[in-house]
Amino acid sequence: MEGLSERAYAEHAGISRGAVQKARKTGRLVLFADGSINAVASDARRGSATDPDQQMRARGGLGAANDGPAVSSPGDSTSYIKARTALTVYQAQERQLAIQKKKGVLVDRARAETLVFRLARQERDLWVTWPTRVAALMAAQLSAEMETASGKATMIETAILQRVLETHVREQLDALADLRVALE
Repeated sequence: MEGLSERAYAEHAGISRGAVQKARKTGRLVLFADGSINAVASDARRGSATDPDQQMRARGGLGAANDGPAVSSPGDSTSYIKARTALTVYQAQERQLAIQKKKGVLVDRARAETLVFRLARQERDLWVTWPTRVAALMAAQLSAEMETASGKATMIETAILQRVLETHVREQLDALADLRVALE
């Protein structure tokens, strides 16, 4: 017999004979031509194909020599452990976002952008119509002030004042159009 029997390999690997039989069935063991188990190659194959948590549970949470808790060395980092860690981090972040959303700390981005756009449009519309609403009142007040100051009757045309105000309001709105809201 070139390699180990199932019973001998189970003792060597620190697992039950049933686990060895299951590993043989699923192709996680390397066998010699005579059917015996190649221990070195099988250890490597089982190590790469088995969940590390499951291996630790099978050993009762102990290291290979059953001398204490298993601690992985820096060279032991496998893609499974990295993937498991990434999944755990992702799930924790997802839960945290759900909690923040329930508390009202987070808002829907599309809804916030729509509300900001609507508010900006209302503000713009108010400014566009402002010269029409106040031009006559301003013209009358300016005429009265100039008459009081100079002692002569002075008349300011409402249409002229309205055009001047509209020009300045449009310039201001054009300058404000360059502002962008960044919701990040």
